[in-house]
Amino acid sequence: MADKNPFGISITPGKLRSKPKDASPKTVAKTDAAAEKHGFTDRAPKKRRGRKPSPRTGQVHAKVMPEVSREIAAEAKYRGVQQGVVIEEAWALYKAAQDD
Repeated sequence: MADKNPFGISITPGKLRSKPKDASPKTVAKTDAAAEKHGFTDRAPKKRRGRKPSPRTGQVHAKVMPEVSREIAAEAKYRGVQQGVVIEEAWALYKAAQDD
């Protein structure tokens, strides 16, 4: 059996060549239409996934006495807001008092 293996793949550079795809808008539209007809849908995310960025980007990690922490938490829970809102309003009151 001196013959070459008929099932072998020649990987010499002269044999393997890449061919550019036709990326014209007409061809892409035709391909997309055929894919939709057969039930294929675009899986690319339509928008950025994950948590939406907050307009409040500055984080303050205030260390306060336990009683103050409980009072801030209770006030926020009572009013139905985040603790940061209570702190922002307290800061606004402080700034207003400084201006007077």
